[in-house]
Amino acid sequence: MNGKQLKNSILQWAIQGKLVPQDPNDEPASVLLERIREEKARLVKEKKIKKDKNESIIYRGEDNSYYEKFLATGMVKCIDEEIPFEIPSSWEWTRISSIFQLNPRVEANDNMLAAFIPMEAISAVYGSDYHYYERKWKEIKSGFTQFADGDIAFAKITPCFQNRKSAVFSNLPNGIGAGTTELKVLRPYGETINRFYTLYFLESPYFIDEATFKGTANQQRIVVGYLENKLFPLPPIEEQCRIAGKIAEVLPIADRYGKTQTKLDNLNVELKNILKKSVLQEAIQGKLVPQIEAEGTAQELLEQIQQEKQKLAKEGKLKKSALNDSIIFKGDDNKYYEQINGQAVQIECDYDFPYSWSLVRLSSICSLIDGEKKEGQQLCLDAKFLRGKSAGEYQQRGKFVHKGDNIILVDGENSGEVFTVPCDGYMGSTFKQLWVSSAMHLPYVLNFILFYKELLRKSKRGAAIPHLNKEIFYSLIIGMPPYREQQRISARIDELSQLFK
Repeated sequence: MNGKQLKNSILQWAIQGKLVPQDPNDEPASVLLERIREEKARLVKEKKIKKDKNESIIYRGEDNSYYEKFLATGMVKCIDEEIPFEIPSSWEWTRISSIFQLNPRVEANDNMLAAFIPMEAISAVYGSDYHYYERKWKEIKSGFTQFADGDIAFAKITPCFQNRKSAVFSNLPNGIGAGTTELKVLRPYGETINRFYTLYFLESPYFIDEATFKGTANQQRIVVGYLENKLFPLPPIEEQCRIAGKIAEVLPIADRYGKTQTKLDNLNVELKNILKKSVLQEAIQGKLVPQIEAEGTAQELLEQIQQEKQKLAKEGKLKKSALNDSIIFKGDDNKYYEQINGQAVQIECDYDFPYSWSLVRLSSICSLIDGEKKEGQQLCLDAKFLRGKSAGEYQQRGKFVHKGDNIILVDGENSGEVFTVPCDGYMGSTFKQLWVSSAMHLPYVLNFILFYKELLRKSKRGAAIPHLNKEIFYSLIIGMPPYREQQRISARIDELSQLFK
């Protein structure tokens, strides 16, 4: 459970009456509802608010079902299907519109200083965190959402709604303010509802996760009526205060837990990555599996690779430059040398290798090539599709590769990432086909490239669109074990990788 999940659980327990114990000495919520109705009637009589035509009373019948009676018409209907969870016997279900003024107006002198609160001034946190700018009332009273000290507000637009941008306003200049039109404002009738209990209700999974929206993809708002008709679990006022106090007490603890859990998760990921890289490092040095004398040496593989490359070059499938292989060997002085055009030059080599292995540059066994030019409708193999994050799109011409071929990203942030083609199709423009000699065990070579993934990413060229540094790629020195040993190494890597999942 991460920090956000813990906070959501705390808020859900709170509004279900499971966070603090009930006290039989508390005035029941039914009496509280009566006081709210009396206060509303007084305000209606004084013409400060309009009479609520949809006001209702929710009660539990003798058959244990829940019913809603509409006071204006006397109509009664069963609402069992709407009740989301059970609440303590001292609590009551009610509609939000029955116990709050929604989007109330503010009357003030034009020259009074007031708070101006745009959406970016409200923090996306659990709780109430915001700042304001001072403006004259006449500058903000029109075209913005009005509010006053003691009002509760929340964002009605995505993703601010899901991010829990909400607040209990207090200590505003002259007690008044206005702000973004993307706010919904609730005002309790007198001191009948704890403001922070209301805020935590608005941040609870019950309120957030069940919301429905309307509008375009980037600007969706909660549907009209969602807030007004939402069922509100109303505890006694004393219990509301205890709940709000307990949440204020435990949320900082949940924050600390969340940060610690995040650090732990990151450490686990880092540890797994370190272990994976350690396994790969042992593998490419010949330390992961023992050498078996009966498997021979890799010398014969070099001859196979050269013959294969000559054949492909003759067929035009490889460039002739791919035939210019070097020979890397260890001298009597235990230093490594590379023979190019008959001249031996000392080179730096990061590791020592078993005597049965041969050493070559990656260019000797791999080549980055274009796919076959082809026309006709085929699937476009772009990175998003290959990662399973988008549906496939089709195009009429391109560089064709077969199912089972390997392609490598050569442009973009993830240059050096290799994919095995899942089906026939055209390579995306950021790919090259990765040819690997059939004399090599392919998984062994791919694991070698994976080991150097970070180096390849850090050595990209280009500012606008970074691309793979082919010189560094081709110059990597790969230890070449006998074929059977390559198979054993790859199998061992797969076996150990299962432990890191």
